[in-house]
Amino acid sequence: MDKNHQQKVTADDLDLSGPVELVVLAVKERAAPCQLLGTSRNITLRASGLWDVVPGEIVTIEPRKHWRFSNHPYLSGEILSTRLDVTELGLVPLRLEDMGMWDPDEEYWGEEDESIEAWAEPIIARGPRRQYEMEQVIPGEDPDDPFSDPIIESNELKHAGFPAEAYRMLMELCRSDLRCLDAHSHLGHFFFDRGPKTALRHYEVGVRIGELSLGEGFDGVLPWRLTDNRPFLRCMHGYGLCLWRLERFDEAERAFDRMLWLNPSDNQGIRFLIDDVRARKAWEDRQAE
Repeated sequence: MDKNHQQKVTADDLDLSGPVELVVLAVKERAAPCQLLGTSRNITLRASGLWDVVPGEIVTIEPRKHWRFSNHPYLSGEILSTRLDVTELGLVPLRLEDMGMWDPDEEYWGEEDESIEAWAEPIIARGPRRQYEMEQVIPGEDPDDPFSDPIIESNELKHAGFPAEAYRMLMELCRSDLRCLDAHSHLGHFFFDRGPKTALRHYEVGVRIGELSLGEGFDGVLPWRLTDNRPFLRCMHGYGLCLWRLERFDEAERAFDRMLWLNPSDNQGIRFLIDDVRARKAWEDRQAE
């Protein structure tokens, strides 16, 4: 998906007699840079309802008009449906670097006179596992400049009172490479307080892209201390919290349990939340305490 923005949709690529499927790369005020599904060819979509679409989703469009302006292709139409299926996006999975063995005997599980918590018992019993660091993609980052980090710049803009600029920067990161998991997590943060359903969709894109890289049956560890694992773990955290807020308790429990297995050191404090989720305690009740 990345580095292919020079290739543009042509009239021969489009069949306007039926629905057209596009991969959304970013969402702007009145338009969405997209790619024609199954290709690396770019086109800009103009349609109502774009505010309800997130980067990484596939939209089905009933086309109205196709035109070019300044040699760039545009398509207008009605959004018929959206779906998320990262296996259709043609993404190169993020690399996993083997970092050796993780051994539960070398971890801190509390004081010697304290009993092991229930959530940790099966993890300890499973024994040593391989640990990995997931590749982190940050388009525009200068590896020779430690202060060049678009994610940090976006956060600074947001906290300085320029949320629109921060939002646009995150969208541009997604447009450059949908595998920028931290962009998805921070877009989720934008909506977390006022729109958990929308936040959930941003987080889930990051989760599914990360899972694509893990593959089926992954049984390793992604420790938080390996910093490039953090974008994926942040997406999982936001995803689980939104599921909880929406009272999708079974899914939230599975997400939190998965996080504890992936990062048993639990730097995000999932162990303090999972019992409430298992007890089907509403998010609002927890926050009111």
